[in-house]
Amino acid sequence: MAQPLQSINLVAPGFKGVNTEDSPIGQDFSFADVADNAVIDKRGRIAARKGVKLLTTVKTPLGSDYVTRLHYFYDNANNDEIFVTGNNKIFKTTTTSTTDDTLTDITPGSYSITADNWKIVNFNDKAYFFQRNLDPLVYDNTNGLRTFTVVNSASTNAALKCNEAIAAYGRMWIADNNTDKQTIFWSDLLIGNDFTGGSSGSIDVSKAWPDGYDEIQALYAHNNALIIFGSHSVLVYGNAFSPANMALIDTISGVGCIDRNSVQGIGTDVLFMSQTGLRSFGRTIQEKSLPLSDLSKNVKTELISLIENRSAPVASVYSPENSFYLITFPDQQTTYCFDLKARLENGSYRATRWTAAPFKSYDTKDDGTLLVGTSDGVGTYEGNSDQFNDSGTIKNGTYRFAYFSPGLTFGDPSKTKFLKKLKPTIVGANTATVFLKWAYDFETTFNTTQFVVGNQVPFFFNESASEYTVAEFTGGSTTSRPSINTTGGGSVITIGLESDIDGFNLSLQEINVLALIGRTV
Repeated sequence: MAQPLQSINLVAPGFKGVNTEDSPIGQDFSFADVADNAVIDKRGRIAARKGVKLLTTVKTPLGSDYVTRLHYFYDNANNDEIFVTGNNKIFKTTTTSTTDDTLTDITPGSYSITADNWKIVNFNDKAYFFQRNLDPLVYDNTNGLRTFTVVNSASTNAALKCNEAIAAYGRMWIADNNTDKQTIFWSDLLIGNDFTGGSSGSIDVSKAWPDGYDEIQALYAHNNALIIFGSHSVLVYGNAFSPANMALIDTISGVGCIDRNSVQGIGTDVLFMSQTGLRSFGRTIQEKSLPLSDLSKNVKTELISLIENRSAPVASVYSPENSFYLITFPDQQTTYCFDLKARLENGSYRATRWTAAPFKSYDTKDDGTLLVGTSDGVGTYEGNSDQFNDSGTIKNGTYRFAYFSPGLTFGDPSKTKFLKKLKPTIVGANTATVFLKWAYDFETTFNTTQFVVGNQVPFFFNESASEYTVAEFTGGSTTSRPSINTTGGGSVITIGLESDIDGFNLSLQEINVLALIGRTV
């Protein structure tokens, strides 16, 4: 008697994100072994990320460089501008139109820029520019861009050429200059360029590090405290609203920050990238201590490899509208996306990876728009194409969405499975070509078949054929359910799905597997 086919449903495959740390055998199908250029959408499905819609159409000012830093500036007169750095220059562009053909060079004529890792801070209706070994710059809509007027000795001036700066508690705070990585300077109240007069001051934290010598990497203000990130440890000073009376209230050893660009406040928490992955400060109910948690456990090895091999500063952003934290390694063309909607059982965030993506830098506007810097200029995170500049013409580029399951044993790794059919449920994608792949027992060569998703038209009933055809609407998007014949067998199965995203989104809702369960191996 023929053995009946068994139907196994993989509902919301990959919705827990990538897991490359646990054993691939018998892993929960809710994880993915690969989730490239993907996000976890609001319905809990793995889906293609959005693309880049360019706002600037002329890339000449950038030369062969890319947008290293983006900064959204606004003042009390409702003026807003986007500052753009790259090619050892500073540009600005307005945000009033959907497309601005120019990047206006506002670099001071007598000012020499030798690097593009700026820290730009809005404070008291002005924007302040800091970078190691360069005179700070201040911008306002009255005087334009000018260098700081420092009425002090040359040695004091050199001390202000800092790499890190934040605006907090009515002052500018700066640290990490070319010769001193232990002193934090704060400005006079509401005067961001006065670090010698009034109630300005400084503090040397060299004796406070819990593990001996360390160097300041980043600063952050949180709950009336000043958080000082070192390379290998963290200091927390309380009562920072009155800096002359600040006191050390907490130290954290063994974990530091790799780059000040990785620090992002997410409302009730602070995220930063350490040598061992993404970390956060979790507040207790009393908010008296700041225990650390590891948020990237499931992709730890791959993330550490990127950290160790980086040759350029990272870029990061928190987007509450998209509920994610992005960390980008521009020199390695890789971005990790951490979904912040909920933590997994092990305390980590769901992670996906964006490969060969044009993203280089970020900032957010006050309306939630996510700005993206690329090699072609400034864009926004929207649509489903990666726009690029082709000799002055803006064109839409595709990007490859890829999902691969972990090794699936369906509860019994000792028995052979013979795949007969795979029935993925795909939402969206219009007429995209989809590649469905499968392999057995961790083979690296996949069996592949391709199909074209149906047009975006309503599902209808063909009375003469007594069947439904094409596709159906579900929740405003079209759903396609192709049935793909498969071959071969093995004890462990890996299933993959790839497609080039070209103007339409794609989500993977489920995969129905029809298989024969054979003998024990």
